[in-house]
Amino acid sequence: MKSFKAYDIRGVWGTDLTPEIIYKIGFFLPEVLKADKILVGRDVRLSSDEIFKNLTEGLNDAGATVYDAGLTTTPMIYWGTGKFDFNGSVMITASHNPGNYNGIKVSGKDVLPIAYDNGLGEIEKMIESGAEIVPVEKKGSVVSFPFNDDYLAFLKKYVTDYNNLKIAVDCSNGMSGLFVKDILGTAPEYINEIPDGSFPAHEPNPLEAENREQIAQMVKKGIYNIGVIFDGDADRVMFLDENGEFISPDLIIALLGYYFFGERKETGKVVQDIRTSKAVGEFLRKYNTTVDIWKVGRAFGASKLKEVDGIYGGELAGHYYFRDFYYSDSGLLAAILVLNIVEEFRKKGQSISRLIADISDYANTGEVNFVINDKKEAINAVVQYFLDNEPPDSIFDFDGYRLEFSNWWFNIRPSNTEPYLRFLAEARSKHLLKEKTQIIYSILEKYT
Repeated sequence: MKSFKAYDIRGVWGTDLTPEIIYKIGFFLPEVLKADKILVGRDVRLSSDEIFKNLTEGLNDAGATVYDAGLTTTPMIYWGTGKFDFNGSVMITASHNPGNYNGIKVSGKDVLPIAYDNGLGEIEKMIESGAEIVPVEKKGSVVSFPFNDDYLAFLKKYVTDYNNLKIAVDCSNGMSGLFVKDILGTAPEYINEIPDGSFPAHEPNPLEAENREQIAQMVKKGIYNIGVIFDGDADRVMFLDENGEFISPDLIIALLGYYFFGERKETGKVVQDIRTSKAVGEFLRKYNTTVDIWKVGRAFGASKLKEVDGIYGGELAGHYYFRDFYYSDSGLLAAILVLNIVEEFRKKGQSISRLIADISDYANTGEVNFVINDKKEAINAVVQYFLDNEPPDSIFDFDGYRLEFSNWWFNIRPSNTEPYLRFLAEARSKHLLKEKTQIIYSILEKYT
């Protein structure tokens, strides 16, 4: 089924996802999660109320009690799952996708991400095989379960005084607007802060440059210390420096070291995804920490952080995971911590652009997408070329490949959610980066 992805269930409402499919997901979910009490939250998309109705009918018919958290951010549902010890939870959202999309993100006991390999695939098979649906005699019910105040109290423990910090915030008409003013106060200038499932200002995906244009123009006025932009369900956050320049989200992993290792004096591991800049590990090395490289995606990143009992982690897409947050990701918590760091250095006369420049001086391609049918063959051709002509110092062979050399590296992998082959490279100089990428692009051209 088209809507079942590697990390979640997501698609165009009415086409990829229908009321019937959602009902069946709800009916089979308690069996897969081994849970009879399910926490459910939803975003403000125009189809979310209907999906909630269909989902809860299925859950109730299977005998499960639904604890309705109402309108929430995705991280709030992660936090509530752990805080209130639910064995299962669902967030109704399509995250950063356009308004005609919707879906669900599922967590198990201890906020375990439920992905295709550990639950979603089983549900898909049940639906496709026509598994029998017989509502139980004693149906479940829906219980109102708002916990906004508890969640806000948790986040506010990390907040410092931002009155002297000039902040521009774009909520993308997404769910961060529920809480952001309660957390950051009235000092920042906000745009698109009212949740609106039609996303009138721009699509809620800050990775795309056109969706950052509005806040970039704001920050380029020259009166702000930093720009902050959230995605649709507030599990991701991204930043612009005081000049309105986009900060590569992986470099924020390094920046957070100032807080966890500098201020809190913690010791332990950090998790990064396979696309993360080499500069991150090099920067964090001064804190004598170990950086673990792992697969792309929340289901993998959060699970890996818990497996190694890491302090925090992050990835190029703007997800940041925290041990303090049940090993899950939170755009709002990440924003709070970054703003704390920026304010501390502002007092010392240092800007965020200076901090980022101190972390990395690599030239980077950014993530480049190729439409290629035979992704596996194309990837193997690129890797084999370097094995034959320029053997790498190290190879990571999960989630595609990451080949590292003395003064450059690249990652090439198939997308888990879209029909693309994704490529990213980084080098010590622009000249070297151009030289190496031309070789790789010439190989890939044969497969496009």
